[in-house]
Amino acid sequence: MWTPAQEANWEELKYVISNGDGVDCREALIKIKDAVIGSNKQKGALISHDLVPIILNTCIDQVQSPDRKMDALVILGSLAKGSEEQVECLVKQYNIVPYLLKEIMSKDNSKKCVETCLSTLRSIFGHTCAPKENFLANTDVLKHFLRLASAGSSLKTQICITSILVSVCQTNEDQLRLLHAGTLQILSRMICFDNEDIQIPALRCLSCMCYSNRSVADNICVISFQGRSLPDILNSLTSRLFPAEIQLIAARCLTYIYRSGTLPSTDNRISQKALPTLARLCAESFDHSIITSASETLAYLIEIDSELQRTAAITNHLLKSLSDLLQSQDPGVKQAALCCFASLGANDEAIRKRLMDTYGLINAILNGLKDSNSRVKLSAIRCLHSLSRSVQQLRTTFQDYTIWEPLMGIFTTETSIEFLVAVTSTICNLLLEFSPSKEPIINAGIIERLCQYTMHADPSLRLNSIWALMNMSFQSEMYVKTDIINMLGTKRILELVNDSDTRIVMKTLGLLRNLLSKTHHIEIIMRAYSCEVLEAINKLLESDHSSEVKEQAFCIIGNISAEDEDGDYIIMNNKIMAHLAVFLFHHDRKLQAGALFAIYNLVHRKDSWSMEKYSRLSESNIIKNVNELNKKTIRNKAQCEDYISRTLKQIVIQCKHFYPEILQ
Repeated sequence: MWTPAQEANWEELKYVISNGDGVDCREALIKIKDAVIGSNKQKGALISHDLVPIILNTCIDQVQSPDRKMDALVILGSLAKGSEEQVECLVKQYNIVPYLLKEIMSKDNSKKCVETCLSTLRSIFGHTCAPKENFLANTDVLKHFLRLASAGSSLKTQICITSILVSVCQTNEDQLRLLHAGTLQILSRMICFDNEDIQIPALRCLSCMCYSNRSVADNICVISFQGRSLPDILNSLTSRLFPAEIQLIAARCLTYIYRSGTLPSTDNRISQKALPTLARLCAESFDHSIITSASETLAYLIEIDSELQRTAAITNHLLKSLSDLLQSQDPGVKQAALCCFASLGANDEAIRKRLMDTYGLINAILNGLKDSNSRVKLSAIRCLHSLSRSVQQLRTTFQDYTIWEPLMGIFTTETSIEFLVAVTSTICNLLLEFSPSKEPIINAGIIERLCQYTMHADPSLRLNSIWALMNMSFQSEMYVKTDIINMLGTKRILELVNDSDTRIVMKTLGLLRNLLSKTHHIEIIMRAYSCEVLEAINKLLESDHSSEVKEQAFCIIGNISAEDEDGDYIIMNNKIMAHLAVFLFHHDRKLQAGALFAIYNLVHRKDSWSMEKYSRLSESNIIKNVNELNKKTIRNKAQCEDYISRTLKQIVIQCKHFYPEILQ
């Protein structure tokens, strides 16, 4: 007699289900059901004996009794709780998801049948192999799911629906589809239901919907249930009276609403409820999953706001709790604590000093850089990036512990884009002019690799690489500038000036400005590349770029005007001289000031007053426009003492001797 403890005779069972009468078929299905529940080994045996198509056919066959269909559905549900490989087989080889959706959508099926199919679908969508992309684009399926999530459905059905929605809400479009379908009203009711089994998936669904989505967050703030606004309901759920997981997800929802821009950081529900709740949940007394999520959410909450960082630093022994978590053997807990430390030290110098002096953070970071877990290592790098914003730390701790060495080790060996972006962000700060690490990093041969990464497809890595080169070139020796020019190449610099990312354009112009900063350096560079440099600047001034970009271009013109030995690169360029004349009357005062800066440097050169050169100032209408702008500024008393007015006066005084007929 066969028992569940024994291996099933799969071929015999397969034959009975395919050819036996109703009673034998039901008995075979029950045997299979008893065998596979709780046993991945038996699930694998069922799949390897090709029983899945027969089980599916039993579900589809209209002549099968409801009992046999339910047994077959339960077997599929058990298979969906198997290993990743077994679930992937169901999804990709047997295409089970469309079948389940068809059964869920059918009006002929019982509530029990629909519930079982939903449970199976929920299990499948807990795996990465599930077809989640554009799942919500099918409006018929979405509407039917939300109807099934009504108060009249069973609790299990509602739980399954919300859990599935959490899994398939992947993009901004998915969030908006759920919003426009009326999901918020349904979730509000579920969140207020006195049962954590339904509250938790409903809160998770809400958090998925409002993450980085201002439209959803705005709607959450105007939704109410039974006379209470949804944010106030979330606020109440952060109370210690509720289970830790409910407190956590409610605080996460409030965090996402704030970070989306709907609520200010000064809102009491953020600063006085969400923040202290998350800080309290970082204590070692909670489960590791709670601690990890609370630390990561708190890091996100305080990441960009200095006042929240200061509040967190004095809240509920948070720093001590995070310091204790760094000793954990759980990599998830350790990386979350490092992530939170990174946010705490992002802006406030006093907090950074306290972290380094009191909690020995540097040793934990150094250990993290050597950790075998990639997430711990990445969080350690990000923590260093946060601390590297401190001039004091760059000059003391970073120097004492030669932080640049392990960073360079990661930089030269890692291929992950995420790692490279994090490392180059930190290296940018270590290459600042006042950093003791600058020279050893340059000597370690970083220039060539940074130049290579300026050609990378990833815009963040391109940006960080050119940013690092910009920092490195500031007040550097000529050999450093020469290496940058030779390895990067003028062609690549000019390509970066025309990059589609404005941030990259700005940093490239900053690099050019630093390269063209001393007479000797300017002459070497301009002698070889003047045509290319000036043409690139002209294109920028003629483009639709922002005033910040054009202001940088004028700074470069000003540097060249003041320092080049021959003195004619700018003054003999018709296009640039025309731009200087026109921008004197630009509505943006930053661009006015930029043009005046360049003109001021031109007229204060010792060799500017040769007949040929000062006639160029007149021919290009610069002197005429300077005089006109000066008169206009004198009449405007409110502006008479600003930079533009002062610079104009100095230009007029310098030029008056040569242009008495124009400058009255």
